[in-house]
Amino acid sequence: MTFSSFRLLQYHQKIDNELRAEISRRWPDAFRIQKLKRLKLAIKDRLANRGSAPFERGLRFNKI
Repeated sequence: MTFSSFRLLQYHQKIDNELRAEISRRWPDAFRIQKLKRLKLAIKDRLANRGSAPFERGLRFNKI
C-alpha cells in the first residue's frame, strides 16, 4: 500500500465518521449529508482506480 492510498483510506474513514455523526444528530443537515456522501464516493472511486491502474497498463494490446 502506498502512502497516498493510505492517506485516502484515512480521509475516507474520517468522512465516514463525520457522516455517522451528522446522521445521528437530532436535526441532521440534509445538504451536509449529501456533500459528505459525494466526497466519500469520490474517494472510493479514486481508491478503486488506483488499484486497477497497474493491471490496465500491463494488458494493452497492439491493434492489427
